[in-house]
Amino acid sequence: MKAKIKEVTDVPLRDLVIGKGQVRTKDVAKDIDTLAESIQVLGLLEPIVVCESDKPGKYEILTGQRRFLAHKQLKKTHILAAILDRRVDESTAKAISVTENLVRRDLSPRELIDACTSLFKKYGSIKLVSEATGLKYDLVSKYVKYDRLVPQLKKMVESGLDVKVALRAQDAASVTGEVDAAEAVKLAKEMSSMSGVQQRKLVQEIQANPEAAVDEAIEAAKTGGKITQIVVSLTAAVHKSLQRFADDEQTTQDDAAALLIEEGLSSRSML
Repeated sequence: MKAKIKEVTDVPLRDLVIGKGQVRTKDVAKDIDTLAESIQVLGLLEPIVVCESDKPGKYEILTGQRRFLAHKQLKKTHILAAILDRRVDESTAKAISVTENLVRRDLSPRELIDACTSLFKKYGSIKLVSEATGLKYDLVSKYVKYDRLVPQLKKMVESGLDVKVALRAQDAASVTGEVDAAEAVKLAKEMSSMSGVQQRKLVQEIQANPEAAVDEAIEAAKTGGKITQIVVSLTAAVHKSLQRFADDEQTTQDDAAALLIEEGLSSRSML
């Protein structure tokens, strides 16, 4: 049974504690001055969400810790809060925090990775994490896989490298069974400027020719072979799906279509 809001009312700041389920863990106080100024001028436009805490007489903040900190900076005594009708466990609190922050679009990839990994360990299913947070299944799957990256690639992801690129680089650097960390880092740097199709080609090239020099595989992926252009007719639904695939792969529709055709032929042993 899901928790529901039982009332929206002003709650004393002294009765609030920041919950462990908060997904924002970095730069929490960043730009608090700007937020405080906005609240001072416009008021609080959106109440925070709380539930009863395990501490008697206290409420746990599920969403809105920055708004809470801004109110403290403004030396206010109360804040408008939506109070849930029951306590929630840490995993549910984390799911609520993820969803609220997604709407506000202020979560970093690192915070999403931590949240999705934590929820996956709790629920044991990517599907359930997706349903609990509203995140797409593929996105949750990508973030959960972060845990298997070597430390060097984890550090690059924390600095902004796409998790998908890091995973592909590690796969390409693992053809012998052991991950070559230095090679993985080199591949990740090269892949970060490639399209999704080029990245896949690079992985395929290295897997097909594990003894070849990495630089040669990188060049082959960038340049490709001789290309023959064809024209095909698609239904509106197929075209829309192709565009979604191209967006996910961060490439053009032409390259996305070529990749799908190549994979289809390979699966039938025709390539």
